[in-house]
Amino acid sequence: MLITVFAIHNYYGFVTAIFLFQLAPGPGTLAILHATARGGRRAGMGAVLGTLAGDLVYMLAAVSGLAALLAASPALFSAARWVGIAYLCRLGWNLLRAAADADAVGERAPGAGRSFRQAFAVGLTNPKVVIFFMAFFSLFMTPDTRPSTLAVMMAHVTLLCLLYQSGLVLVGDRLARRFSTTKRLRLLVTRLAGLAILSFGVRLAIDNR
Repeated sequence: MLITVFAIHNYYGFVTAIFLFQLAPGPGTLAILHATARGGRRAGMGAVLGTLAGDLVYMLAAVSGLAALLAASPALFSAARWVGIAYLCRLGWNLLRAAADADAVGERAPGAGRSFRQAFAVGLTNPKVVIFFMAFFSLFMTPDTRPSTLAVMMAHVTLLCLLYQSGLVLVGDRLARRFSTTKRLRLLVTRLAGLAILSFGVRLAIDNR
């Protein structure tokens, strides 16, 4: 039986889907864990807010009709994707290089502001998210859905993602403190994060050809 709550069709399916999507790690998750490992909870929460801000931009774009514009303009959509791919590859390479520099002279931990900016930029690297939100929201709408319901859906996504990602920060911070004296492990985490983001960017480039 499908239940409608807050005018959201199949409400419990909507909430479950949000958590399931969060369980699939992406660049945003990597940015949060990396910031937490290097700068503690403040840096981690800065990254969380940056990730949520990036998602909010795309949710607003989706509900305002930007998704239709991108779908109708392949050249614009492709250009935006290539800009995002280039940024991802650059970020991944910089993380790999930063790990090497840290091995020699030590690396300054990022603050909350810097972590916010980096995570926000990561969140904006995949314009295809606009299409995703457009398709995702439509699954839980009916022909008589009002604009206010879309606002409630965006609020749900933001709040549930905030809860989940804040949990990532707490867990990541405890693990980082436990291994804070293991320099090689910290460098390994940095290199793995950089490699994962760089690989993700390369994969997007291959798919975008």
